[in-house]
Amino acid sequence: MDAPTRVCILGGGFGGLYTALNLSAFPWEPGEKPQITLIDQADHFLFTPLLYELVTGELQSWEVAPPFEELLAGTGIAFCQGTVESVDLEQQRVLLAAGRELTYDALVLAAGGETPRNQVAGAAEYALPFRTLADANHLREHLRQLESQAQEVLRVVVVGAGPSGIELACKLADRLGQRGRVRLVDRGDQVLKAFSSFHRDLALKALESRSVWVDLETDVISVDRGSITLDYKGQVDTLPVDLVLWTVGTQPRPWVLDLPAGRNERGQLRTLPTLQLVDYPNVFALGDIADTRDARGKRVPATAQAAFQAADYAAWNLWASLTGRPLLPFRYLHLGEMIALGSDGAAISAMGVNLKGPAAYVARRLVYLLRMPTLRHRLQVGWNWVAGPVVEWLAQT
Repeated sequence: MDAPTRVCILGGGFGGLYTALNLSAFPWEPGEKPQITLIDQADHFLFTPLLYELVTGELQSWEVAPPFEELLAGTGIAFCQGTVESVDLEQQRVLLAAGRELTYDALVLAAGGETPRNQVAGAAEYALPFRTLADANHLREHLRQLESQAQEVLRVVVVGAGPSGIELACKLADRLGQRGRVRLVDRGDQVLKAFSSFHRDLALKALESRSVWVDLETDVISVDRGSITLDYKGQVDTLPVDLVLWTVGTQPRPWVLDLPAGRNERGQLRTLPTLQLVDYPNVFALGDIADTRDARGKRVPATAQAAFQAADYAAWNLWASLTGRPLLPFRYLHLGEMIALGSDGAAISAMGVNLKGPAAYVARRLVYLLRMPTLRHRLQVGWNWVAGPVVEWLAQT
């Protein structure tokens, strides 16, 4: 018998994990199903839109970051935990840390990006990123240490007024309460630049109601231990600070920049509408790592919902390429915008309907519950969301 086709998927986020699960679930003929290997440097998936709920304790780590071992059980997908050092597209090899090497027949690049902090002096040393479970745990530990101190006021600066910065600022303000002095800084002239005015207005109201200072058109000059220096239209001020959170930007990982493939000005890999690299038809790229264009040539945003949809097409096109079927160009459908605004509110805009407040908070949770990767995990999390408040109420009575 011929050896099965080897499919390697680098990255276990929305793009990588969902591609693997979808590919495994296709109706393969006997002997056709490939050997699928998912590679990630962490041992868990991360549902990034709900990462902010860990800051306030609204959710638990197992809900947001289930282990790959549990998610892949019974699928036939092999999981390999490791850090990618390099990829040889010509020899079709992936080199991992410690010298481990994997070969492939088809490759999916979905490794995501990193938060750049080397563009501002001191940011890499003294500002915390917020992208991974380790980042969230580090932040929670830092907050516990601050909260245990006797000082009356805890000063926090969140850099970046995009969705990550807005959600984080609101969650931090809710957690710190009266002790918190949260400041949101962005070089742009408005918050949530890529969102609708509905979301921007609600976000500003949520920040104002929590007494979060919003400094727009403001550049960060440097970050130091215990201080941050800001420049507002030529006026430079150094402010004392206990914690700086950095939510600005995404950059490709170093090994991605070493690939002999076309890329855009941001270092993202250029792909065909079928999600294949231009010169390597056996290599697919999606998510933050890719400059994705849909069937009409329009750039697809680097968001979780775009990666979620692209995974369907990547899995189909892999299956099609291995079974002699036609490949499909990616057709991105913008489903709307959702953002959490503190521990009891949110804003949702979808299909011409705007929703805000507690109703939007519940609706956002339900939408994300339905998007979790496996039925088993959805049931476990859903049951916990229903049973948890009941158990807590019974314990108090």
